[in-house]
Amino acid sequence: MANRAAKEESKLLMPMASAVWLIDNTGLTFEQIAEFTGMSSIEIEALADGDIGKGLVGRNPIDHHELTKEELARCEADSDATLVLSVSALPPVKSRAKGPRYTPVSKRGDKPDAIAYIIKQNPEISDAQICKLVGTTKPTITNVRDRTHPNTPNLRPRHPADLGLCTYTEYEKAIDKGLKAQGKDPEAIRAQRLAEQQEGLSPSTANEEGSASGSGSGGFDFSNFLGTPNVKSDDDNKL
Repeated sequence: MANRAAKEESKLLMPMASAVWLIDNTGLTFEQIAEFTGMSSIEIEALADGDIGKGLVGRNPIDHHELTKEELARCEADSDATLVLSVSALPPVKSRAKGPRYTPVSKRGDKPDAIAYIIKQNPEISDAQICKLVGTTKPTITNVRDRTHPNTPNLRPRHPADLGLCTYTEYEKAIDKGLKAQGKDPEAIRAQRLAEQQEGLSPSTANEEGSASGSGSGGFDFSNFLGTPNVKSDDDNKL
């Protein structure tokens, strides 16, 4: 418990490298070094024996203002004493404010395609989740859903993980979270969808067939996932 608490409170930039230096350059006990670095005494002993951390260069905590010479001398003289980490005079590092994740400029044009895919294939994923997955904003999602996005005629629904906007693991977690919010069992829904795919009746197949026979425009048929039924596209009105 003591080591765990020390580890949580320790703010050493490089605990293991600092431990190597303390082992090689001080008369501190393994327990004292473990308490200071937040590591276990077994790990410290393994470092001393060379079982782990081979080739690791020691880092002097005194030079980096993480420990004072007086504090080191005090604990070397008393094996029961505990090293106290020096208080940094530097201001605390400010964490980045929450918001849409950064997306490289080269991939930003793919976001509407990813949004269209999510809306069509996994409507259980909320807009807030889409914002986190794709790194977009709710107005953009609304524009894609309502077909008011400037690039609507050219949208091609593509998996956001295939576009490099998120990972498959993150996408699956978003699906599970969305289904649970609807009171559904993610495993049961996943098994059902897998069975539909094996039978050739997957939602994607059905939507593609509906798009081919319905609109006749050759573009993406958004009416399959819009909330209001029987909404005709602008392309249909032109025809």
